[in-house]
Amino acid sequence: MITLQTPADFLPLVGQALGRSDWFSIEQTHLDGFAALTGDDFWLHVDIERAARELPGGRTIAHGLFMLSLVPRLQRQIFHVAKRGAGLNYGSDRVRYTAQVPVGSRIRLHQKVHAAERVGAATRLTTECTMELEGSARPAMVALFILLMQDG
Repeated sequence: MITLQTPADFLPLVGQALGRSDWFSIEQTHLDGFAALTGDDFWLHVDIERAARELPGGRTIAHGLFMLSLVPRLQRQIFHVAKRGAGLNYGSDRVRYTAQVPVGSRIRLHQKVHAAERVGAATRLTTECTMELEGSARPAMVALFILLMQDG
């Protein structure tokens, strides 16, 4: 874990890797809860019996948006800013889901500083996020994740 004093400390880190999270296991309870919350209850996420018959590998697969929603949780293991105000999810760019994530898989987040710029009394941080899928040559997801952090 990297600890920075202020959001502005990201400015000289553009192009540098921040680190990676611990492994996170994708469980069926995660997919069921996400489906209930979002209404995305397509069978390949929640129907264990049908997935066993029809999907390669015979397991349900994670929602792409679920993978993206894990970024804030996992990035807390990668960096911490000691003196900061509010942080806002500013958006995501170039999101791609590049491999299926079967239930029971483990993923972890790699982050690199893509851009950092001052915006008034805040820093807009863009990180390159790569969601590694254990045992796969292809990542599960790649995206630019944008966070606006106010000075503290």
